Amino acid sequence: MLKDIVADAEHKMKRTVEVFEHDLAGMRAGRAHPALLEKVSVEYYGSATPLQHLATISAPEPRVLIVQPFDKSAANAIEKGIQKADLGVSVRVDGPILRVSVPPLTEERRKDLVKQLKRQLEDQRVAIRNIRRDAVEHLRADQKDRQISEDEERRGQTDVQKLTDKYIKVLDEVAQAREQDIMTP
Repeated sequence: MLKDIVADAEHKMKRTVEVFEHDLAGMRAGRAHPALLEKVSVEYYGSATPLQHLATISAPEPRVLIVQPFDKSAANAIEKGIQKADLGVSVRVDGPILRVSVPPLTEERRKDLVKQLKRQLEDQRVAIRNIRRDAVEHLRADQKDRQISEDEERRGQTDVQKLTDKYIKVLDEVAQAREQDIMTP
């Protein structure tokens, strides 16, 4: 019982860190990264389709993404979808492929991205703390129902707090690495 609660809390905290990393990958830093185009939706045969379902995306150079459509006739629709996403990039159709140029960021834009990163970091910290709160409430309810002893409840709370500290530290490390990436021209 106790192990299940702690394991469930750890799973949720781990998932929170993964979601944070995924969100940060899509945040535009000075370098081209395929995740930048992940949220782009393309109007393809009358329905909105995610770009990664229509093409492969690679980053052969630091400031260029190459988009290779599976269907060559989709190139113009993909170009329009990328432009519509308003990512601050320029798109050029080069035969069967698209070249997406990622311009360098201005200092002001870098600072705005860091502020956005800090807000996302705080949101994820709150999410980790909410997971801790739920786990502790569950432990207290089990102790009240006499499913676990007071010692087990305290041990569980200690374990959950250690997990909370561990995953908040992981979040901070991920955010710090991404901040350095953003601030590096």
